[in-house]
Amino acid sequence: EKRLRSMDIPFETEADLRARGTARTPDILLSCPVGLRVRRKDAPIVQTSTTSAAEIANIDKGTIISSSVGENTKQEKKINNLREELRNINYHDDEFYEWKIICWIDSKAQYGDIETHNNSVLPQVETYVHRFGPGMVLYWFGHAPLSRLGDGHGDVVIYGGDLPDFFLMPTGDFHGRNGKLSIEDDDGDDEVGT
Repeated sequence: EKRLRSMDIPFETEADLRARGTARTPDILLSCPVGLRVRRKDAPIVQTSTTSAAEIANIDKGTIISSSVGENTKQEKKINNLREELRNINYHDDEFYEWKIICWIDSKAQYGDIETHNNSVLPQVETYVHRFGPGMVLYWFGHAPLSRLGDGHGDVVIYGGDLPDFFLMPTGDFHGRNGKLSIEDDDGDDEVGT
């Protein structure tokens, strides 16, 4: 919950949903669907990027690239590299990644083994798919290979470890670990932050 709040992503908690009388509740119901870039189930694991998603998400909130910043400063170079990564995110490694829409998150403080996932967790979260749409199961301690885990006909994203570094909001903005990440507005001004 704290991480989603720091990302400026609106949501309701399981307690909020139960107070409203909702019978089956995920841990988090997002107030609006968000996009999530995930590795395809059949994609090989290959290092293809020089800048990690964590680096993109760790841009200081409020940092603005402008003519007042020296062109050769380390910070400006770093931000320009991050901006370029965000700009190319839809094209870079398309054969390995795809975008998924999620409406809820269910967090599991366990390792996602094949038997528990397919026989216990998946039937539980499929009820959320029927009520709220596609969503994500977050296994805190990782999970078995995606090719061996059921995904509810593509409606359940399986993620291991921590929350993803950023989400794509319906407005087209990326929200990451430090809030909103803008890369370029319509008049050509380059910005990073809010």
